[in-house]
Amino acid sequence: MEYIITRALPEDAEELLALLKQVGEESDNLSFGPEGLPFTVEEEQAFLAQLQTSATSAFFVAKKEGKIVGNASFTGLTGSRLNHRGELGMSVLKSEWGKGVGSALVEAVIHFAKNTARAEILSLEVRSDNVRAIRLYEKYGFERIGQFKGFFKVNGEFVDFDLMNLYL
Repeated sequence: MEYIITRALPEDAEELLALLKQVGEESDNLSFGPEGLPFTVEEEQAFLAQLQTSATSAFFVAKKEGKIVGNASFTGLTGSRLNHRGELGMSVLKSEWGKGVGSALVEAVIHFAKNTARAEILSLEVRSDNVRAIRLYEKYGFERIGQFKGFFKVNGEFVDFDLMNLYL
């Protein structure tokens, strides 16, 4: 199945918030759970509209048969000592894991980071036990640079995360 990757538009806001709620229900890999993100559709629309012209940050969606099945973001850091870096965030519906949507989203973020944001380092945090995601990031050259013990606390239990960088 071919995925169409585009920058998210304000009109994607409602579907995107629903997707994030579903992904939060399906996995403990994100900073939120079944409650989803605490934004209204209007707030999400404004956020996505703001990113449309940004050269330092972008939000991408992956669509399959016209439905959003995943998303990824590049958030460029600001300040003269930080603007060489950016962060990758990503989520994909569980039904699409292992089918190439993650690869397509990572490629879109890397392309934006290199060619538009002119970033030199792309970083991310990933659950240390999320072997599938770690393999995906390593496939694109991300290196583990450390571990943050107790990065999350899920159901009263500390969860460690690996810190990974890609040197562009």
